[in-house]
Amino acid sequence: MSKHFNLAVDADGIALITMDSPGRSMNVLGPEVERELAVIVDQVVADAAIRGAIITSGKPSFLAGYDLTEFLRSFGPQLTPVQVYENFTGLGRLLRRIETCGKPFAAAINGLALGGGLELCLACHYRVIADDPKAFVGLPEVKVGLLPGGGGTQRMPRLIGVTQSLPYLLEGGNIAAAEAKKLGLVHEVVPAADLIAAARRWLLGSPVAVQPWDQKGYRVPGGVAFASAGATQTFMGATALVAKKTLHNYPAPAAILSCVYEGTLLPIEKGLEVESKYFATLVTGPVARNLIRTMFVNKGNADKLSVCPADVPKSKVTKLGVLGAGMMGAGIACVSAMQGMEVILIDSTAEQAEKGRAYSARLLAKDVEKGRRTQEQAAAVLARIKPTVDYAQLEGADLVI
Repeated sequence: MSKHFNLAVDADGIALITMDSPGRSMNVLGPEVERELAVIVDQVVADAAIRGAIITSGKPSFLAGYDLTEFLRSFGPQLTPVQVYENFTGLGRLLRRIETCGKPFAAAINGLALGGGLELCLACHYRVIADDPKAFVGLPEVKVGLLPGGGGTQRMPRLIGVTQSLPYLLEGGNIAAAEAKKLGLVHEVVPAADLIAAARRWLLGSPVAVQPWDQKGYRVPGGVAFASAGATQTFMGATALVAKKTLHNYPAPAAILSCVYEGTLLPIEKGLEVESKYFATLVTGPVARNLIRTMFVNKGNADKLSVCPADVPKSKVTKLGVLGAGMMGAGIACVSAMQGMEVILIDSTAEQAEKGRAYSARLLAKDVEKGRRTQEQAAAVLARIKPTVDYAQLEGADLVI
């Protein structure tokens, strides 16, 4: 009996594996989830009546990555890199099992797939994503001092090339559905209602269950260091940029560069070993633990108002005043308008106030270009920001910054 997954096999021999962890708003990875998925994969492989499998989610999101609270409990400072490498690399082995088991797996991505969620998708032989602004993918581990430890630093470059992969690995940004299709990270973008049907169509076509990097004669798109001048120059530039931004105080970006550089020169199995070793080093260092505790655990508690006195009622800001349309004021105005607030953006001159609003216009234009918002949605956000020099416009504001 599985707690986190439901397995159903239809008359055509297509297995539908649905993730739906009880008591959670999002599916997340953890030791128990990994063990259950491993058992289900073994069932799919052993059952001769099953011709292929679809992995999807019963929640609005697909899979949000690893449970970082569980991460802090599991990877304490008492562990050495060797202990982590030997005892906590089960996800990597599981994903390699999926892609080499001989049966085709398709990922039906109905919502966000981040970190280990995207790594699970990349281990599947086919990926279909819903045409929905809430359906996006990404590898954000660098933001908490880690690297993708389930094969992300090896599969993404092997799929779309080193040069295209590094910005997403080093910056950890989200990738909208249309952009993911353009890059080659997913095969199809379909209406949400057609997601499972599209994955079934591919499986019923009797596909070959072999990843590109496991096929004879495979080469990394665009080449690797030493074999491609472009790739070599990319690493040179990225190494210098990382050193400039981190001053060598933030080890994750440098470790990601090393994983991609070393790993793509090797067969996939050896590349995954390289990734696991760098991951183990980051996990046992203080930077990742401190970033996770500050940027995830403590920030989450603050967002939930967990230390707010019980007798203080919650308040809602619908109209916000921002005095000063410089870099900080313009940024506050932008994120507030995105949350639905009417923003009165005041500066000493109309020109300065308009300049602050233009900052939001540029950001929203990028969102439209990348498929994160429609033109109509962007226009609605921008319309909420009212640049002015008239302090009387602050009348009725719930808060002034």
